Amino acid sequence: MSVATPLPHDSAPLHVTGRARYVDDIPAPAGTLHLAFGLSPIARGRIKAMDLAAVRAAPGVVRVLTREDLPNACDTSPSAHDEPLLAEGEVFYAGQAVFLVIATSHLAARKAARLGKVEYEEMEPLLSYDETLAAGAEFEAEPRVWQKGDAGAAIAAAPRRLTGRIEIGGQEHFYLEGQAALAIPDDGGAMHVVTSTQHPTEIQHKVADALGLPMAMVRSECRRMGGGFGGKESQGNALAVACAVAAKLTGRACKMRYDRDDDMVITGKRHDFRIDYDVGYDDGGRIAGIDFTQVTRGGWSMDLTLPVADRAMLHADNAYHLPACRITSHRLRTNMCSATAYRGFGGPQGVLGIERMMDEIAHVLGIDPVEVRRVNYYADCAGGGGGGGPSAPRSAAPSPPERYLEQDRSPGSGHAMSGALAGAGKRFGAEHSPVARPVEPQTTPYGMEVKDFLLNGMTAKLLADCDYAGRRAAIRAWNERSPILKRGIGFSPVKFGISFTLTHLNQAGALVHVYQDGSIHLNHGGTEMGQGLFQKVAQVAAARFGVDVAQVRITATDTAKVPNTSATAASSGTDLNGMAAMAACDAIRERMAECLAGLHQAKPEAVVFEGGEVRVGEAAMSFAQAATLCYENRVSLSATGFYRTPDLAWDRIRGQGRPFFYFAHGCAVTEVAIDTLTGENRILRADILHDVGASLNPAIDRGQIEGGYVQGAGWLTTEELVWDDKGRLRTHAPSTYKIPACSDRPPVFNVELWDGENPEATIYRSKAVGEPPFMLGISAFLALSDACAACGPHYPALDAPATAERVLAAVKRARG
Repeated sequence: MSVATPLPHDSAPLHVTGRARYVDDIPAPAGTLHLAFGLSPIARGRIKAMDLAAVRAAPGVVRVLTREDLPNACDTSPSAHDEPLLAEGEVFYAGQAVFLVIATSHLAARKAARLGKVEYEEMEPLLSYDETLAAGAEFEAEPRVWQKGDAGAAIAAAPRRLTGRIEIGGQEHFYLEGQAALAIPDDGGAMHVVTSTQHPTEIQHKVADALGLPMAMVRSECRRMGGGFGGKESQGNALAVACAVAAKLTGRACKMRYDRDDDMVITGKRHDFRIDYDVGYDDGGRIAGIDFTQVTRGGWSMDLTLPVADRAMLHADNAYHLPACRITSHRLRTNMCSATAYRGFGGPQGVLGIERMMDEIAHVLGIDPVEVRRVNYYADCAGGGGGGGPSAPRSAAPSPPERYLEQDRSPGSGHAMSGALAGAGKRFGAEHSPVARPVEPQTTPYGMEVKDFLLNGMTAKLLADCDYAGRRAAIRAWNERSPILKRGIGFSPVKFGISFTLTHLNQAGALVHVYQDGSIHLNHGGTEMGQGLFQKVAQVAAARFGVDVAQVRITATDTAKVPNTSATAASSGTDLNGMAAMAACDAIRERMAECLAGLHQAKPEAVVFEGGEVRVGEAAMSFAQAATLCYENRVSLSATGFYRTPDLAWDRIRGQGRPFFYFAHGCAVTEVAIDTLTGENRILRADILHDVGASLNPAIDRGQIEGGYVQGAGWLTTEELVWDDKGRLRTHAPSTYKIPACSDRPPVFNVELWDGENPEATIYRSKAVGEPPFMLGISAFLALSDACAACGPHYPALDAPATAERVLAAVKRARG
């Protein structure tokens, strides 16, 4: 069977040999022109005068466009129509496009763009949380407020009360392949756009709108991206529109790509947040009521700020049952690049807010932070217990713990992989003692019943496997005898909702052709950005026809083949497109079965597709022979498939409903060391147990978990975005912005897949794996906080990212 098999990424050989073709590698038509934007150097002001004579006279320049030269506003926004391609008399952030250069080469366009002389009437930019709040510069007239119960009364009545604040920085996507687009004029005024995008249909829509064309006249195509992480969901619109407009005006193919420096200055980042909490709890750490105030800076335009902030609210509870809760969200309009989608889409910020609060409660009470978390967990509802009890596995008991401990202590050990590679159904579980499900259903702050919670059992298993208790004791002893170097250990869980919160986006289409020689052509609405989506969906197609995955030809995402696609985002790529592909394959298979059954005087249900063969009773033939036979009997071997996620209902204004189809779970333990003299720190070890349901491809899923953890840890440790008081981004190159390198990954890195099937009817009962593991990196941040806390009696109140400077400041706060 092709599913549940740990196959490599379909493009892996192309990646490692450098033969994988990206937008900038596509042979461009003769005479292709190249584009570059002239950018505003100030964050806020009015354009008084513009002298572009030197730009027009520069070598290689064919044409220079300003706002007046465009066919219309050429809006590039994914939401509020507030992002004109070129500035309309005012600029709102340093890096906003003011004019567009069309030249004969990429270098000529970039050089010419720097020759423009623009005179501005500079104004004071809105940058900080407090000044923007005071100015009332918010995207919505009133802050969004969701409530469950009476949080104020519950907090006031609780035996203990705590207030606190955490500031959480943003994050640069730093995809390996920068933003790029190529527009090629076609017959009759049509336009073919090849882009590095997670959302081909949005590119199609924006280009059609800019050119005044129906969408059918615009074809948007993407074979692969060199990384996206949300940064190519909407940020590629400007390049595609610019290229299409220039191509129409010149009649020549036009291409544009940002250099890394420009890419970092122009494009949006992860939203930074400031979260205040006011919580009432008892002496055991159990929460009675909580009041969160989340404030985020959305930048100069709305982009995706509203749904990002919504998802931060949706994940404010993370893994914890909150009897009474109030969540207030402010979405600020600031003079910075427009913050945008990023892996987790606001969820990580919401999760970090409550994880920080749990950590501080544990410090105040002198209780192990894990126990405070477990006492507040939702109860297990899928065959397991609640209140911190053990959970139900769906397979045999694990191997002896001694084996895990021995492997765990070896650098680079990977005991989980041996189990994951053993095939379907051989991931590890843990024995349990069932606990009755609560009589009253437990609901989230937004009213969704939690029916598939797994973290009680997952936590018990992870803590036992990684010897959490023994290691915490050893770290305590180390810290008592080590005055300079301190160690810390942190645990964090995640319960992450899977589905687009904009309900209509939860749909997908696919197109499948079976040729008469038995080869299979597959196209669907998802995009490949290195996450292995194409391989997983190809495995689904191969499984439906009972053939080897090598027979399935994976082709580029193309709006001319599959229309009205949703973005490949919200961790939903496999869930949606896998089901759509299965529907298309099943339609063809049913036609083939009916034809073959008739030829053999059998019933269609007697036809079996398996092992590269098609069997009808005692008769057997190769799949290729079956395809030929069906073709000769005039059977259609092409089909479209469609899928929409069921059982979703969401009112974002009231904050009530079922926005998610299911939850994915995970937990991690991280150990770190800090130097209290310099703030330098290291991740020493990470142990992860993650829930992917019945994995479609354990190898790819493991890679997503490892990569998500490292990226999440990078967000909270080294990746610092710095704007100066003029609103200019100062960390706009690899020399000033530090992403994790290979040497920053933990030398001991254990990843295990939790055994089980998704109780919801997803594709082969798998679960999404793109975003949930990102939040496991929070355990690294909590471990750093734990190491700082070892320096003195006070809570260190570490902010994110935990750079060396912030670690030093936290150490001083701990010492008082």
